[in-house]
Amino acid sequence: MTTETRIALIIYGLANAVVFGTGAITILSIPSLQEQWPYLLPIVVVLSLVLAWPIAKAIAPKLRSKYGKNGR
Repeated sequence: MTTETRIALIIYGLANAVVFGTGAITILSIPSLQEQWPYLLPIVVVLSLVLAWPIAKAIAPKLRSKYGKNGR
């Protein structure tokens, strides 16, 4: 297991929480979607589990670099 993958695994939980929170707040704050929340919230849970991994993999190399994208 590479270091980048280990960093991504740590970030995965954080990314999952952010994606889920954004989806849940969106569903519960839009009045037209409030009636369907029992059906939409499980979809948000599954999507957050799936979408968090590519987000974590995209962030991991940036955290590993010494000076960020622009250099010093």
